[in-house]
Amino acid sequence: MIVVSYRSPLPRRTRRGRVLLLLVGALTAIGAVSLADGVFIKAKAGVAQVLLERAWNETLAGEAKARPWHWADVYPVAKIEMARLNESAIALSGVSGEAMAFGPGVMEGAPAPGEPGLSIIAAHRDTHFQFLQHVAIGDEFTITKPDGERLAFQIVETRIVDANRSGLRLEGARPRVALVTCWPFDETQRGSARFVAIAELQAPLS
Repeated sequence: MIVVSYRSPLPRRTRRGRVLLLLVGALTAIGAVSLADGVFIKAKAGVAQVLLERAWNETLAGEAKARPWHWADVYPVAKIEMARLNESAIALSGVSGEAMAFGPGVMEGAPAPGEPGLSIIAAHRDTHFQFLQHVAIGDEFTITKPDGERLAFQIVETRIVDANRSGLRLEGARPRVALVTCWPFDETQRGSARFVAIAELQAPLS
């Protein structure tokens, strides 16, 4: 009996696929940690907004805590729109790494947008809040709440603060919103400097 040794090309392709998967995983980790301005982060943020838009529509239809994907620990809580700069984004619950990887995050424990006090909304400077480098005093934007109510805000102040001693006070009689991102905008290294645009409530739109 003659035994013929034959190596199927399938294992090689399988090994190549595993290598590619490992490479993608490594690039994902590197991108999330040290290449915040990389193409991967921007692509992920863009794709996430499509899924978030669907979850946001479900939220407006009355579904509580509609998750954008089944394993998500976050859910949409607001939509931000700035017409002058043609920018919009779905904001998520909390400012965890998961939330801010896919969109702006609304800080839990602070007043919700539209309530008395200062609401904090944060996002990365190279994705969803990249446009903040172009805002000016007097610019207006809207925030849509989960119940569909739209609120108009106007930027009244911008400042650079240290994340460890920002001086921002959550308490207050007037509803205000602080849009927060890292600063400088063209920097790739992490630091404690933050750009803050503070806006005051103007009036409900609907």
